[in-house]
Amino acid sequence: MAQPLLHFLIITREGDAQAQALGQKIAAWLAERGGRGHVQPHSSTLCPDTTKKGAEAFDAVVVLGGDGTFIGAARGALCRGIPVLGLNLGRLGFLAEGAEDWQARLGALLSGDYSISRRVCLAYELIRQGRLERVGVAVNDLVVSRADLARLIRLSVSRGGERVCSMRADGLIVSTPTGSTAYGFSAGGPLVHPEMEAFCLTPVCPFLNNFRPMVVPMNKEIGVGVEEVRGEVRLTEDGQRCFPLVTGDELRIRRNPVELLMAVTDGVSYFTKLSAKGFFTER
Repeated sequence: MAQPLLHFLIITREGDAQAQALGQKIAAWLAERGGRGHVQPHSSTLCPDTTKKGAEAFDAVVVLGGDGTFIGAARGALCRGIPVLGLNLGRLGFLAEGAEDWQARLGALLSGDYSISRRVCLAYELIRQGRLERVGVAVNDLVVSRADLARLIRLSVSRGGERVCSMRADGLIVSTPTGSTAYGFSAGGPLVHPEMEAFCLTPVCPFLNNFRPMVVPMNKEIGVGVEEVRGEVRLTEDGQRCFPLVTGDELRIRRNPVELLMAVTDGVSYFTKLSAKGFFTER
């Protein structure tokens, strides 16, 4: 048995009346059973609120929405170090569980009848002209890519300070095992079990196919340098936020010191979920 959870931060997809109504319904249901639920629309300021004097302490985060809402809320919840449960109101719902059985899932959290799936995340620094330009975290992936113009960009890749290669491509995806089923898989990258501790490096349309997808340990930093730009280049964080890059920029990526704690109540195996979502097909 795990630790029973009683006090929940319920994050709803922004502008979604269905999610908001379900959040209020869950909060009332919890109150009847000795729990508490605080309903809040998804916001990028989820994490900083915890630094305020008198900020509420929560036992877990419940996310009502699709995978995009889950990823954004999970990224914000990393600093809290508490479990996150997603209830799917979107289309794919690979990271979230089914919302139709929400009473059973919340009941499992209240009673401690759940498990925790630990997921590594990415921490990055963007260095520009020798100075720190930006820092951030990602649950799924970081992507360095060209913008709208159909011109290749040249990137350097290193690991632990050792140069791996220089490549011309549309871009490079650095993902976590959790993110291997997202953009990385679409670009031809490998499926990696989400509880492994590894970086997944997947090129996007490399010229002459001179760089193959790689899976490497997380014990050393990954460096991605922008060597040549002909047009616009950008960094995309979890497919949700974009930042422009210029020639000479260096991205330093390491394992985030805090793991994502995903609460699991459905008992569905990783391979069963892959099959159900169409990743395995019979010929």
